[in-house]
Amino acid sequence: MMNKWEGIVLRTMPYGETNKIVTLLTKEAGKMTAMARGAKKPASRLSSITQIFVYGSFLMRTGKGMGSLEQGEPIDSMRHIREDLEATSYASYIVELVDRLTEDGERSSGVFNLLYEALHAINEGYDPEAIALFVEWKMLPVAGIHPVLHQCASCGSVEGEFAFSFQEIGFLCHRCFHTDPYIVRITPAQLKLIRTFATVPITQVGSLTLKKPTKQFMKKLVRQIYDEQVGLRLKSRSFLDQLDRTPSLLPPKEKPVESDE
Repeated sequence: MMNKWEGIVLRTMPYGETNKIVTLLTKEAGKMTAMARGAKKPASRLSSITQIFVYGSFLMRTGKGMGSLEQGEPIDSMRHIREDLEATSYASYIVELVDRLTEDGERSSGVFNLLYEALHAINEGYDPEAIALFVEWKMLPVAGIHPVLHQCASCGSVEGEFAFSFQEIGFLCHRCFHTDPYIVRITPAQLKLIRTFATVPITQVGSLTLKKPTKQFMKKLVRQIYDEQVGLRLKSRSFLDQLDRTPSLLPPKEKPVESDE
């Protein structure tokens, strides 16, 4: 059967001297894997369309076993991502996270839209570290984790001072702090930001500028949830950790011009 799907390339693997095995997250059919014959040849019509991060329209033949990628047309090549080390690093982390948390053939338009919005935002020059945080928080339900962020996880209160509890995987109000001796105190601004990461679509946030300590704090929270509750270990995360330790690996960038408007 021949199918035409829109998809984003999550990963590729060489197969033989000239072929690639390509994994796509498609809008219509979920995650699909196909053989792209001859795609390793520079002159192949499948060479450019089977690059990681590419968003395109793919013609795939499916049946028993692995499908075959016959044709493809790029919709968005995400060129900036591949030309910028920091953008590439965070985009790689995002696609690996999505890949590891999705099953083959499992349809999820929400995950596809999230992935496209994230890659598009990074490609447009938005802070890739902040975009990765959006994806991490929004993918928790896909991993089977549903943080309680709209009220106290213990008593249901929506008023008062709040802290984050890894025991409850959510917020605790000051009346319930005693239920978890290891709560992490948070400010009202941090509470609002966590809710923004978890619930607000990337396209509705606009240009979000966060200080490095804020991003580090939010990252520590969400990654501890993944470590303790999901047990997920990603190769791309190791390189991001290295970038954090040695920011000199990244070329200097021009500071954005502040506007009075």
